[in-house]
Amino acid sequence: MSGPTVQPGSSVPGTAPPGVAVANARADRYLRAARRQPVDVTPVWFMRQAGRSLPEFRAVRRTASLMDITRDPALCAEVTLQPVRRLGVDAAILFADITTPLAGLGVAFDIRPGVGPVIERPIRAPADVGALRPFDVGAVDPLLEAIRLVRAEIPVPLIGFAGAPFTMACYLVEGGPSREFLRTRTLMRAEPATWAALMDRLVAMTVEYLSAQVAAGAQAVQLFDSWVGGLGPRDYERDVAPWMRRLFDALIPLGVPTTHFGVDTAGLLTLQAAAGGDVIGLDWRVTLTDGWRLVGDRAVQGNLDPSLLLGPFSEVADTTRWILDQAAGRPGHVFNLGHGVLPDTDPDDLRRLVDLVHDHPKPGSGP
Repeated sequence: MSGPTVQPGSSVPGTAPPGVAVANARADRYLRAARRQPVDVTPVWFMRQAGRSLPEFRAVRRTASLMDITRDPALCAEVTLQPVRRLGVDAAILFADITTPLAGLGVAFDIRPGVGPVIERPIRAPADVGALRPFDVGAVDPLLEAIRLVRAEIPVPLIGFAGAPFTMACYLVEGGPSREFLRTRTLMRAEPATWAALMDRLVAMTVEYLSAQVAAGAQAVQLFDSWVGGLGPRDYERDVAPWMRRLFDALIPLGVPTTHFGVDTAGLLTLQAAAGGDVIGLDWRVTLTDGWRLVGDRAVQGNLDPSLLLGPFSEVADTTRWILDQAAGRPGHVFNLGHGVLPDTDPDDLRRLVDLVHDHPKPGSGP
């Protein structure tokens, strides 16, 4: 018995028209991959996709500082949405600085151009930890309103985020960006009680901060442990992993996918996976094949070297196909860079990269 006759441009009764079907797939493609469920094409988004490489963001920055943007819900929402409109990515990530929630602990800081976050009174002693107030979620109300504004317009999932406790501790102890984090590592080893008290405070802050983001509408969250790659396995297992396990356990009731991301962490991946996260971020210093083997039954995110996008696109394309061939259509791969988009990246190349990932044939999908 033959099926119903379908005119060109129409759809089979009971199914969505082609354009609607694509839109619906895009609406949950990232979330399905994060949960290791089948997807139509590999989802892709970029860390730092909302920011320095986009001309529309640079136009905003001519009249507003980074802190101005995070304190203006409408402006923050606009910047968050810019890459979704221009690049065709499968997820947005809230535009904020990693240090934004520190205001809720009563920490005074500034974000200085060309330097980054600078803490007014760094933590150097037990009394400094004791001076931190309980987290006041009201300090991030503009960001929460920005989430609600984004969700009213966005066609793809919105990812909320926070800095992981170790990385946040590095900023608080060093007083700003650092290459070696020697003060932090010394405090961690020489003053274990002070370190534990600080990590306790940061875990509590992060759980409340991310819970508020999800309550406002974030559909997934990512923990950025940007500086943890400077630690060895023993330090990580003793002085970081217990708090990360506590943090990820506390996020489970939120019911959203969680991503655990670090930089230069090839030697820590097994420990990071054991600490928690539905998705484990991989940078370009490990192959997708080896990284996935190390993290086991988790989804993975990554892992193109961002610097490739400063060179010929042919090299970007070749390496992207190499990464996707390693994934081989296995459920649970979110394509991303191994770290954030670099400022000199051509946005048109980012769009070409999104299309390349989406068009890459999945095994069994035909020629």
